[in-house]
This record gives sequence, structure tokens and C-alpha cells, in this order.
Amino acid sequence: MRKINFGAGPAALPLPVLEQAQRELLDYEGTGISILEHSHRARDYDRVHSEVLTLFTELMDLPKSHSPVMVQGGASLQFAMLPMNFIQTGRSADYAVTGHWARLAFEEARRVGAARAACDTMDADGKYTRIPRADEILVDPSASYLHLTTNNTIYGTQWPALPDSKGVPLVADMCSDILSRPVDAARFALIYAGAQKNLGPAGLALIAIDRDWLKTARTGLPDILSYSVHLEARSIYHTPPTFAVYLVGLQLRWVKENGGAAGMAKRNDAKSQLLYATLDRLNGFYSAPAEKASRSLMNAVFHTPSPELDDLFCAEAEREGIIGMKGHVCTGGMRVSLYNAISLGEVETLASFMEAFAKRRG
Repeated sequence: MRKINFGAGPAALPLPVLEQAQRELLDYEGTGISILEHSHRARDYDRVHSEVLTLFTELMDLPKSHSPVMVQGGASLQFAMLPMNFIQTGRSADYAVTGHWARLAFEEARRVGAARAACDTMDADGKYTRIPRADEILVDPSASYLHLTTNNTIYGTQWPALPDSKGVPLVADMCSDILSRPVDAARFALIYAGAQKNLGPAGLALIAIDRDWLKTARTGLPDILSYSVHLEARSIYHTPPTFAVYLVGLQLRWVKENGGAAGMAKRNDAKSQLLYATLDRLNGFYSAPAEKASRSLMNAVFHTPSPELDDLFCAEAEREGIIGMKGHVCTGGMRVSLYNAISLGEVETLASFMEAFAKRRG
């Protein structure tokens, strides 16, 4: 029996995706070998690769000015590649520091070149419980770009709307909310997302980049770290992680079949509304630190009255087949990840468990 997996990543994959991969594992579309065994230069793999780039372009509604790119690795590699390519000599890059991963991106940029925090919402306890107000975001008009992390998985906050970048190129880490809702891709110079939360398995990042902005990228970088090289090579500069690409393709098909980004938004709104309504109704027992206006549709963070009860909550949930809820070391408590693959029925099961647990232990 499959368990309900609310893990933050690698995260749950849609069951139809896993079932299709299982059926095709030994013999991909009658070729007599697995997709794992096909050459990345072979026609059969090339169809898979091209479909991923096409579907990503379609589902993200990328304007004609933007192109999709796939790069091995995840967001941590992008933390370095981005400033290496785009922090211009004599200029800095601005970062909106709104959580753990946003801070790591900022710190990595500072290792590469000049970077400054356009805002930092860390509170006196070292936590990030809110998205900044518009008047708190102080953008340097000469900055090479403004970087934001659209969803903060660890603290359960999410930008409800995009900030005004004051004409500075806008860049986003969308690892944990990509294709969870429609976005205006035209507003971004670059978007990147590791696949392991909403797009597929770990090991691959998908990127959307404005080709005109790409012309401003620094030259002389190692080829493997150049966005231009990856784009010109159709994301096959070297051997790509072919099985990960294949699985991303299956998941993108699934997203399309279920209404695209708009369909995912409807699905995710229903899930998050149910979970937060349960937390708010039982707020004498559960507490959710994120400010309500900043609450994430993808990751809900909450606590019971004590760390001991938090541990018991997770242990009892696991006995009932609900896993992956232990909070990050930065926050403790619980974290429920509501990525696209999670169904409303699974959240209903969790809500029932939460009510029963509060009744037993409250």
C-alpha cells in the first residue's frame, strides 16, 4: 500500500507518472531497451528531450523572447551560475532575503561578486515568517538583477504578488512553486527551478531565460557554467540525466492533462484552504508561525504545544501511513508540502488525523 508523502523534496510524484515509468522501464515504446539505456544522441531520446522543452515552454506560457534550458544539478548550482554569468564588473546584484534558501543564494552570490540585500525579513529570533512590504524592498537601480525566492519551503511563506523591480532585471528561484500557479514569465529575465518538488525527480534544473538579457552575460566562463553554451547546445552540452528528463516529461504531460498551471492553482488553492482552515479552527492546539498574508500554498509549517508532542504527531501519523512531515531543523515542528502531485483527498485524510490527534492529546 502506498503511503501519503508530504515530504519537502524529493517529493511525491503523480501515481500515473510512476505507473507509466514502471510499464516502460524495460522496453521504452517498443524499442527493446529502457530509456535509461538509450544514447542521448539517439532519435528516441531526442523526442523525449524536445518534448520536455516544448511542454515547459507551453505550460510556463513563455513569450517568444524567452527560451527553456535544462541543466544538471539543482538550485544550489544556479546560486553560483547566476552571479557568475550576470554580475557585471563594477556593479552588484540585489537579493530579497526572505528565508533559508534565499539567504544561501545571496551568500553564494557574495562569493562570486558584489551582492547586497535589497531586504531581509529575518526577525529577532532568526526566523522568517513573512514576505516584505513593498516599502521595505530597496532596489538599487544600477543592480545587475533583483533575485527573489518565490516560495520559502522551510518557513512556509510565499510571495502573493511579484514586487516592483524598478526596471532592474527580475530573477526568481521557483523551485518549490513552479507550475503551481500561473506566472507572468515575461516579467522575468530568468527563472530557475530544481525539478524535485513540482517537476519530477532530483538531478535536473529547468530554466527560462530572456535571450536579450542573455546577450549581457559575461564571457570567458567555463563552458559548463555558461547559460549561452547550454542554450546553444539544446541542453545537451554533455550527457544529460536522461531518465530524469524522461520523468519530467511525463510529469509535464500530467500537468497539461490536468489543466496546466491554472488547473494546478485551482487544485492547490483547495488543498491549502482546507489545511489552513483546520489549523485555524484548532489554533488552541496547533500554531502556524507564518503571517496569514504570507502563507504558502505549497508548504504549511505548524507546531503542537511541545516538541515532544510534535515528535508524537509525526510518529502516530507514520503509523497511519502519512509520512514526510517532520519540520526542518531551522523551525522544528511539522511541515506539510502540498506540491502538485498531492491530491485533495490526501489532505482530507491529514485534516481528519489532525483533528483526531488534537482531541486525543489536547
